Amino acid sequence: MPESTIWWLLTGVAVAVELLTGTFYLLMLAIGLAAAALAAHTGASITLQLVTAALVGGGAVGAWHLKRGRLPRGPAASANRDVNMDVGETLHIEVWNTDGTANVKYRGANWTVVPAEGAPQTAGAYRVSEVIGNRLVVEKI
Repeated sequence: MPESTIWWLLTGVAVAVELLTGTFYLLMLAIGLAAAALAAHTGASITLQLVTAALVGGGAVGAWHLKRGRLPRGPAASANRDVNMDVGETLHIEVWNTDGTANVKYRGANWTVVPAEGAPQTAGAYRVSEVIGNRLVVEKI
C-alpha cells in the first residue's frame, strides 16, 4: 500500500473522530495528515512526511488556539440567555427584606431575589440579570 494512502486513511479517521467528539483541534491535526499525504504524493521521504505532518498540524493547532484566545468571551452560563431562560425576564418586587433579599413568586415557585451590584432596593419592576443557584440576581428597569 502506498504511503500516501496510509496518510489519507489517517486523515479520514481523524476527521471521523472529530465529527464524533466535536473537538475542532482534531480537524487541525487532520490538515497536517493531509499535508503529509500530499508530501508522499510528491515522493518525499518518510522523515519529511512526518515533519510535514507535525509542522502543519501543530501549526494549525497553535494558530487556532491563538485565534480562539483573542475572541471575546461570552457571558457566564448563569447570565447567558441562551443557557438560562430566566435571564432577561421581568418581575415585580413589592418589598425588600432587611437582609438585602426579597422573596417573589416567579414561574409558580417562591424565589429568593438579590440585587445586582449597585442596584437600588426599592419596590418596582426588575429584570433578571443572572441566576446563581436558586437566587435571581436582578437589576432595576
